[in-house]
Amino acid sequence: MNLNDEQKKRVSGWIAEGLKLSDIQKRLEKEFGLRLTYLETRLLIDELKLVPKDLEPPPQPPKEIAAQTSKTPKEAPPPGGVSVKVDTVTRPGAVVSGKVTFSDGNSADWYLDQMGRLGLVPGQQGYRPSPADVQAFQEQLQQELQSLGL
Repeated sequence: MNLNDEQKKRVSGWIAEGLKLSDIQKRLEKEFGLRLTYLETRLLIDELKLVPKDLEPPPQPPKEIAAQTSKTPKEAPPPGGVSVKVDTVTRPGAVVSGKVTFSDGNSADWYLDQMGRLGLVPGQQGYRPSPADVQAFQEQLQQELQSLGL
């Protein structure tokens, strides 16, 4: 995403004002005509080396719970949470792919194509995750990809 210097200053100002990512996403569309997904907005903010005030790391589970979770063979999302995994072998036509389990227990395959578009292939036909789950998925996906250096 290429912004000119003036646009970068305005986005920095929005961050300084304490706007949340969703508000910045709306302003980018309204003021610059840039229609971005939440994930694209977040990646743009990261690219500009800015840290919005609404980005707080999720609370870490106690070590005992984390140790028990890692021993269970079935990967279930944390209660009320979303779980994201990256495939070791990427699906054809994708740059990166993986699986997501939403807070309601439904799962889907996900992928990023060469154009940077995020796609979901739900396990159950017609399934649509809640907006909160989609946002949590995008946030966790970004963290997972960053931890892998992608």
